[in-house]
Amino acid sequence: MIQELKASYGNLFEEELINNILQVGTYKEVPAGFKLMDIGSYIKGMPLLVSGVIKILREDKNGDELLLYYLEKGDTCSMTMACCLGQTKSEIRAIAETNTKLIIVPIQHIELWTSKYKSWRNFVFESYHNRLNEMLNTIDTIAFNNMDQRLLNYLKEKSRVNNNNTIHNTHQDIAYELHSSRVVISRLLKKLENIGKIELHRNYIKIKDL
Repeated sequence: MIQELKASYGNLFEEELINNILQVGTYKEVPAGFKLMDIGSYIKGMPLLVSGVIKILREDKNGDELLLYYLEKGDTCSMTMACCLGQTKSEIRAIAETNTKLIIVPIQHIELWTSKYKSWRNFVFESYHNRLNEMLNTIDTIAFNNMDQRLLNYLKEKSRVNNNNTIHNTHQDIAYELHSSRVVISRLLKKLENIGKIELHRNYIKIKDL
C-alpha cells in the first residue's frame, strides 16, 4: 500500500501526512461494478484513489440516473467530504468503473488534517474546485448540447478513462447514465455506425473514429 500511496499522492503530500494516512487509512480493492456508496447512506470515510476509476452518479425522483463525473488516480470526491464533515446522508452513488484500489480515511481525520497540513488543505480545496468545474460542465452539456453531442462526449470520456476503444455497456446502460431512453440512444448509436464513427456488436461498442 505504501508504494501505491506514494506513487499517487507523494508529489502532493508531505512525508508526515503520508505516514498518517498509512496509519489510519483502510486499504480496499474492489472489482468493476462494485457499489462503493449509495444515495441515502451515511459516509464514514473519504476515499483516496490509488488506481482505477470510479463514476459518480445522481438520481432523480423517478429513480433515473445521471453521470456527473469520474474520479481517477490521485482524486477524491468533494461531495463525499461535504457529507462527512456535515454528517449528512449521501446524495450521490459511487460505482467502480474499473477494478479499483483506494484508501478510506476515517471522518475524524479530515478536518484535523485541514488545519494541520497545508498540503492536505490545498488538496481539499483543489478537489472542490475540480469537482465543481466537472459538475458545471455536465450542466452546460445538458443545457446547451443536443443528445448527439452528449453521446459523442460520453463515448470519448468512457474510452479515455478505461484506456480502451471497446466499451462494454448496453444501450440501456448508456441511456441511464445520460438520462435518456434506450430507443433514442440506439438510434443515435446506429447513426454513428453508419457514418463510420463506431462499430456496434452484440455485447460491446468499438470506437473507430471519434
